[in-house]
Amino acid sequence: MEPSFWHNKWDQQQIGFHQPQVNPYLIEYWPQLNIPSSSTVFVPLCGKTLDMCFLAEQGHQVLGCELSAAAVEQFFSDNQLTVTKQSMGEHHAYQSEQVQLIQGDIFTLDASLTADIGAFYDRAALIAWPESMRAQYAEKLAQLIPAGISGLLVALDYPQGALQGPPFAVSTQWMTSYLAPLFEIELLKCDDVLADNPRFLNKNVPWLNEATYKLTRK
Repeated sequence: MEPSFWHNKWDQQQIGFHQPQVNPYLIEYWPQLNIPSSSTVFVPLCGKTLDMCFLAEQGHQVLGCELSAAAVEQFFSDNQLTVTKQSMGEHHAYQSEQVQLIQGDIFTLDASLTADIGAFYDRAALIAWPESMRAQYAEKLAQLIPAGISGLLVALDYPQGALQGPPFAVSTQWMTSYLAPLFEIELLKCDDVLADNPRFLNKNVPWLNEATYKLTRK
């Protein structure tokens, strides 16, 4: 999607993709990654997700990247966190005690900023891209993740023609074609979540699967 699309969503607070609670798959599967608590966790297209608070509560430093300044500022204000801000070229860095959010375009984020991360977490980033742009994001993510580093990916799959995204459908075939050359992929869980998603039910989407993967950069 074009940057203006997401800026408009945040400006108008049309943020149905924002979950008001920590993602249950993150709670369930993060411990299985055995990431040392001292590790920094990278969260691409982080929005103002409470998942970052969960990761900080595990002892991690959190490094997020988010296009929208409104989303970044709301994260710190909503969680009553003291924050400092500084410019980093075309990006801006917002820093609290355990969370640093880089506001700006992820495609121009320098890989040196993520060179020392110990893990990553993608719940809403991959599914935010239409298929025409998703491969470019996957390649950028791979550039930002050092070899051997693991993370969690939560993705949705459904008949794309039944509903206009975002969120967009990410099939197992797409994962095999575009992510498998870059990451080792382990499917941890796949649930039928159609009954829990009124938007999809109202559009008569026939099925909706939510899958959690462990990815490890090759």
